[in-house]
Amino acid sequence: MGQEEEEEEEQHDFDFDYDYDNDNDNDNDRERERDNTITITITTTTTTTIGEEQHDFDKNKEGKMDNLQVKYEIAAAVICRQGIFPFPVNDTTLAILKEAIGDVEAELDLIAAFEKKASQTLAELLASSGMPEQSVVTLADSLAKKGILFNQPNSAGTMVYRVLPLMMVGLMEYMFMGPLKWDEREKRLANLFQTLIDQGRDRVQQNYDAFVPLFQMAPPVDRTVPVRSTDDGKPIRVIPVNRQIQAEDTVLSSQSVEEIIDKFDEIAVGHCFCRQRRALLGEPCQTAAPVENCFTFGKSARHTATQGFARMIDKAEALRIMREAEAAGLVHKAFHPNSRTDRPETSICNCCKDCCDTLRSWREGGFPLINATRYLSVIDAERCSGCGTCVDRCPMDAIRLADSGKAERDAASCFGCGVCARFCPEEAIALQEGERKVFILPPRLRP
Repeated sequence: MGQEEEEEEEQHDFDFDYDYDNDNDNDNDRERERDNTITITITTTTTTTIGEEQHDFDKNKEGKMDNLQVKYEIAAAVICRQGIFPFPVNDTTLAILKEAIGDVEAELDLIAAFEKKASQTLAELLASSGMPEQSVVTLADSLAKKGILFNQPNSAGTMVYRVLPLMMVGLMEYMFMGPLKWDEREKRLANLFQTLIDQGRDRVQQNYDAFVPLFQMAPPVDRTVPVRSTDDGKPIRVIPVNRQIQAEDTVLSSQSVEEIIDKFDEIAVGHCFCRQRRALLGEPCQTAAPVENCFTFGKSARHTATQGFARMIDKAEALRIMREAEAAGLVHKAFHPNSRTDRPETSICNCCKDCCDTLRSWREGGFPLINATRYLSVIDAERCSGCGTCVDRCPMDAIRLADSGKAERDAASCFGCGVCARFCPEEAIALQEGERKVFILPPRLRP
């Protein structure tokens, strides 16, 4: 089979939508945000195989299998546009959808109904799909259990259906959040998603300079919630911010997991999708961290529990699991709708250094690390013994032992998780208050 290489210009619209709650109470705000998207043009060399693997998205294909293939491509185009980082419709994304959906044509037809609007009420979806109500509800329920749709009522009680992205947070996360079967299908999906992540990294590296201004305008992906006590139960010392809080200041987000848990009556816990996916890839967590500690709250908790991705728990069990995560040295990462930290949290991840997709994508050159935090670690050199515990524990590799034998922290790389302070045997580390956005570009892996 022959191959052709052609130069083509790709235009990518990014809207930075981290809506873990998937509500459309603020559709007007969302539409305004989309009006302010960034468009960048990247010239790339695309190799197109002439033959059975070629995807011609404009032709009508004949025969049942060809028609099914077209439906996969249409559905993939809808899903690949969602989320912070749009993905191309290619062999990898199509293979993921085929594994996730199977040959259920009616489900592909329903996904196609979201082509013009990703979030729809039932009345809107009936009109866009042309299907009877019972069919829409049944198909939507099935797609929700597969991690492709979010189906929960909004704050006004209106049922809303929203198509989810491939990842952050969507199909990939939900696929590996529930109990694993450890079967070949799960392993195939884990490998396909890793291929997709690697392709995204390569795309960024090939067009690094074009992506930098885009990354610089992105909001924080998550917010660090610090641990508040040392390993033996003593409170970690906090150096307060030296300013008066004015009445017109924005609402301060909760700064402890206790405060967050206390807000919610509906709490669900699932398995860490990062650690589970790495395990399926044959790379179990090197820290042997506990796995069932991925939290969702409120409407997101109802969704994950209904679909079987998580289980509902009470506040006491939630606190017990959080304590277990802290004892293992995990980092609390909170997520807010559209990265707005003045809105209630929708979920908390408890992240380890080696499996976390956010940290790995940054280290491996695929995506910047963008985090909101209110704290910065401060090391008391006089009390530091130079034992190196903080160096080993820091998830950001932000601490090193200087020539003096004392620990030194790089402020630009610290996201104030407090893990170093928790395990410091000399209690030489405190947390200094101060709202910050931590932004670190991915390493440039090629000239």
